[in-house]
Amino acid sequence: MSDLLDIFKFRGALLEGHFVLSSGLHSAQYLQCARVLMDPTIASELGAQLAEKLQAKGLAPAVVIGPAMGGVVISHEVARALGSRSMFTEREGTTMTLRRGFALEPGEGVLVVEDVVTTGKSTREVFAVIEAAGAHVVGVGSLVDRSSGQNGFEVPFESLLPIAVETWNASACPLCASGSTAVKPGSRPVS
Repeated sequence: MSDLLDIFKFRGALLEGHFVLSSGLHSAQYLQCARVLMDPTIASELGAQLAEKLQAKGLAPAVVIGPAMGGVVISHEVARALGSRSMFTEREGTTMTLRRGFALEPGEGVLVVEDVVTTGKSTREVFAVIEAAGAHVVGVGSLVDRSSGQNGFEVPFESLLPIAVETWNASACPLCASGSTAVKPGSRPVS
């Protein structure tokens, strides 16, 4: 696990092409975390590593929540390592929500764990769900940080793989300008 980027490459999880990210931004690279997390041993080890980094910040959440689909596996593994309950949010129409009988207690500390953070939009949608339940966000963790430190979270944030990947608005995308057609590999509708 010394070089997570090498694991992404080995697993065919670092894709090259023309992609539309769930943020609506375009990119020539896409990190398909599911290709890495499909190996339970690797997923468990990465969850433990991320949990260790978050614990070093003094975080001891009662609950770990990840947004479906991308955050489900890694958030579960972080929760396992922390000894916390694990839940996930999902969309009901366009609204992020807790379903399947998941419920938060007022005042509980909740850690949000994602596969990839780029703009932090889906993470903030999960924040809203947590706050509406009367619980509070204690921190954020992600397998990959594509935000270049620009996520703007007001709580502690840790990732295992900070990576700078150039992105563009669709109107300024050089790949679009060259006639390339973008594909959407993620699960969230483009916003």
